[in-house]
Amino acid sequence: MPATQSSRESTAQQRSLPGVPMRDLLAACAAAAAVSTPPRAPEPRRREPVREHRDAA
Repeated sequence: MPATQSSRESTAQQRSLPGVPMRDLLAACAAAAAVSTPPRAPEPRRREPVREHRDAA
């Protein structure tokens, strides 16, 4: 099956573009995850048992 003119042009155009470093891709992914992830809910406070003060006998 012969390639069409438009598919040959797009392939040539893709090859001429500089690559994106993996470091930049990972940084972009981490930034997107940080922006799109809602903040964690605060943990419920622990209720400590109430200690009554006792006077010495």
